[in-house]
Amino acid sequence: MRIWTGISAVVALAALAPLTVAAQAAPAASQTATDAATAKAEALVARMTLAEKLPQLLNVAPAIPRLGIPRYNWWTESLHGALGTLPTTNFPEPIGLGASFDAPLVKRVAAAISTEVRGLHTLARQTGRLGRIGTGLDTWSPNLNIFRDPRWGRGQETYGEDPFLTARMGVAFVEGMQGPNPDRPEVIATPKHFAVHNGPESTRHEANVFVSKHDLVDTYLPAFRAAITEAKAGSIMCAYNRIDGQPACANDMLLKHYLRGAWGFTGYVVSDCDAVKDISDHHHYAPDGATAVAAAVRAGVDNECNGATLSDTAGLEDRYSEALQRDLISVADIDRALVRLFAARYRVGDLAGLPGTAPAVPPSAIGSAANSQLALDAAQKTLVLLKNDGVLPLKTGVKVAVIGPLGDATRVLRGNYSSPLSGTPISVLDGLRQVLAAGQVTLVPFGPSITDGDRVPTAVLQTPDGKPGLLARYYNPVTPPPAKFDAADMAKQLAAIRYQAKPVVSRIEPDVGQRDLDLAKVNHHHRTVWTGFLVPTESGTYRLGLSGSLGTMTFDGAAFIDRTKSRWNDLATMKTVTLERGHRYPVTVDATGGVDLAWKRISTTPEADLDRAAAQADVLVAVVGLTSDLEAEETGVTVPGFAGGDKTTLDLPADQIAMLKQAKATGKPLVVVAMNGSPIDLAWSKQNAAAILEAWYPGQSGGLAVANVLSGKTDPGGRLPLTFYRSVADLPPFGDYRMEGRTYRYFKGEPVYPFGFGLSYTEFTYGPLNVTPAAGGAANGLHVSTVVTNAGQREGGDVAQLYLRFPAIPGAPQVALRGFQRVALKPGETRTVSFDLSPRDLSAVTADGQREVMQGDYTVSVGSGQPDTGVATREARFSVDRAIVMPD
Repeated sequence: MRIWTGISAVVALAALAPLTVAAQAAPAASQTATDAATAKAEALVARMTLAEKLPQLLNVAPAIPRLGIPRYNWWTESLHGALGTLPTTNFPEPIGLGASFDAPLVKRVAAAISTEVRGLHTLARQTGRLGRIGTGLDTWSPNLNIFRDPRWGRGQETYGEDPFLTARMGVAFVEGMQGPNPDRPEVIATPKHFAVHNGPESTRHEANVFVSKHDLVDTYLPAFRAAITEAKAGSIMCAYNRIDGQPACANDMLLKHYLRGAWGFTGYVVSDCDAVKDISDHHHYAPDGATAVAAAVRAGVDNECNGATLSDTAGLEDRYSEALQRDLISVADIDRALVRLFAARYRVGDLAGLPGTAPAVPPSAIGSAANSQLALDAAQKTLVLLKNDGVLPLKTGVKVAVIGPLGDATRVLRGNYSSPLSGTPISVLDGLRQVLAAGQVTLVPFGPSITDGDRVPTAVLQTPDGKPGLLARYYNPVTPPPAKFDAADMAKQLAAIRYQAKPVVSRIEPDVGQRDLDLAKVNHHHRTVWTGFLVPTESGTYRLGLSGSLGTMTFDGAAFIDRTKSRWNDLATMKTVTLERGHRYPVTVDATGGVDLAWKRISTTPEADLDRAAAQADVLVAVVGLTSDLEAEETGVTVPGFAGGDKTTLDLPADQIAMLKQAKATGKPLVVVAMNGSPIDLAWSKQNAAAILEAWYPGQSGGLAVANVLSGKTDPGGRLPLTFYRSVADLPPFGDYRMEGRTYRYFKGEPVYPFGFGLSYTEFTYGPLNVTPAAGGAANGLHVSTVVTNAGQREGGDVAQLYLRFPAIPGAPQVALRGFQRVALKPGETRTVSFDLSPRDLSAVTADGQREVMQGDYTVSVGSGQPDTGVATREARFSVDRAIVMPD
């Protein structure tokens, strides 16, 4: 799905009072909240006219004033932080959370995000802005697709390449988001994208994915099954692509056989944005829009996300009306979907009527100190130490030169699906200056680079009267926007809209950013003008410009940047300027969409600067990698190494490779800190650097987390949730969805770093395994235990990982993760770790897609990583005397 920051529809504000309808009989004591919600939803739907019903099927559901139903927008994002117009907390990107191998941590992170989502909903109710994206009590998260190929731009949103790890993290996220009672969720979680959706971005709207029954059951479905059957997720999102000829949002196998059949799902299904349109427009599975919506509804889709709702919903329900008139669907089909949707709104407390509704969360709970601390703690657990020749932890008094394009960068920390307003981002440079003495750390500016584009900080912005920040003026339209916006000609249509001569609201804001959710007087569609001065604190050469869409920028009295025709996720438009410290440069940003000021200080002589800094430094810390503007979702970006959001190579950008080689030539120890959302080729660094730290996109406190690990204040705790390959040449074609030759379970080559790998500043040993079959034999389950000891000289943590090798059957993985536990031990401390494996944990999948506990001999290993990868592990063997078939 896309994440939009553009315009919203002009609509009448809905009544904000909780729903009040005819009194219902009190539910029986044995009646569940789901039963009661369904009964209330059925009664409500029975009172609605057909004209009132059909628009409710869209993600922007209009108000029904006569029934007291407020407007509702089902589009809410919180993949690793709530997205809203307040400074929400930005946690590490999910691929980093996967690297934590810490399901309880993911559950705490999701619970914190859930609280902030509820706070945004409260604010929207207070200000009459219900119906805006990001204000619902549901969320389109987590992403449970399998990161099967390192080229996929959206792999950063996942928990990695392993179905078992993804399932455990997905269950933890859903449980944290929904709260302790899935019958009365605090926020409804929506696992996505169901299913077999993991690249390429350029063909996702028309791709017909052919997948074997083995790979479907073995790789692509387990995490979704766990999220539904164990965590009781209340919603699920169907994907864009076809599977074996049938679109995911009209797919009988996925939505009928597995989801509502075998898994017993009773919640609602939402489409990815425009996935229902794709059924006719791109897949040509249906001849027209009415047939497309009918195919989706009959398959079990209840709520359609349609990109046109970003401008207006008018007329979108006509396709459903036509489908009814043509007898493609029935009113009963519509009612069934609406009952599911309204029952969800009752259960979550958006609509009043069920007892025991959790109290509203105040907006003040957003961005709390506790959540900020959790963001730091989480980031520290995601960092993976891949190599250390003894340079780390940094010695007391060491002089450090920070080099590379991402050393002082903050945009890179946030990853994708994140709010630019989140927290106070801490770069690696600032983190090191906090942990070490400021005089020990020197920055070597780099660039220009394709990774440039940080937000301009509040510290260098002044209002016209000299206060911190910018003066923001909000203007409502005088003439209404078009009934429908044409995406291809939106700039021209917007230019035709006239706005009030005087602002409806004027106030000082910290910077350029969408903060209008708290402004009741401001229409959903409006114009914002920010004015003030840019006052640099350092003289130098900068790249300066604008990101986002539907905005313009003037600088120092002249027109500077025009983004009115840019896509929302294009790279920032930037120009090179020379700025003087303390000089006041006038700046104005005029926008009807989501924009942001962007800049980056660069060097005009980077090679010479690096050599001079290296001569004065003891250690070089090179912060390199990618950004989520390069590896991303369906972008228009085509630069060397990237195409449309996906990668075309595993190499770092060429200028970064050259810089690393120059740094090595100085003779000073080189520490490589990599920030990326996907595997990159680290072979050169493995051979030449003194240390490598994989940092992912670590969230708002990522730079401090990196500094704490580099300095030894914190032991690195992460393990790779991905295989790091040398080259895409080692892999099958990107568009081939077969798992053969992919991921640690089926890859037969030699990786640069294997799945599950990660170092500590201390050492761990494992004792012999105790393997105890369940009553009736190992086919019924297995208990495995061992003791792990910190054999080093300092406190540290390890991830005890349990892997299975299966009997020799066609299609079985070489080895498969089936358990993991994080342990933190003091020097010399010993602890017992235990794993209880269920029959499903012991099972594998036959070539024809049947999941079974196989008869035969197994090997179980427990240790610091995969067996036979050079880390501490112990193995044991056991046998299963009979096969057991597992249900779908």
